[in-house]
Amino acid sequence: MYKHTLVSTDGSDLARNGVEQGLALARSLGARLTLVTVTERLPVYAGFDGGLTAMAYDDYTASQRGAAEQVLATAREAAAGSGVTVETVLVENALPAEAIITTAKARGCDLIVMASHGRRGIGRLVLGSVTAEVLTHSHVPVLVVR
Repeated sequence: MYKHTLVSTDGSDLARNGVEQGLALARSLGARLTLVTVTERLPVYAGFDGGLTAMAYDDYTASQRGAAEQVLATAREAAAGSGVTVETVLVENALPAEAIITTAKARGCDLIVMASHGRRGIGRLVLGSVTAEVLTHSHVPVLVVR
């Protein structure tokens, strides 16, 4: 059925549950697993001079990269000894939903597994939903874990 699953994670408790579910599914199907995390761009605000902005950007990027590498290391540890072939991917300075969909397509994944907070109404409008964007735009089936 599914031979290559992509699991997105941001390191949150909810996302870790998505990793566990994706790993269990991949193991039961004998599928490969790609773990992906995405760092977002530094928001640019008016009023910064060029030097300060460049320094803030470099610090932000380095901080985000370190945190993302730790998220992937933790997810990789969860998969250790599972018998599942696992690859990790870090996509930097990108919009999360676009990066998840692009990574799934580029890696030939036939299923995306991701977590959702299940927010509704104004909470969803204010906070947005990467999961909703992926569900809306992905041509690859998406399994949502809560």
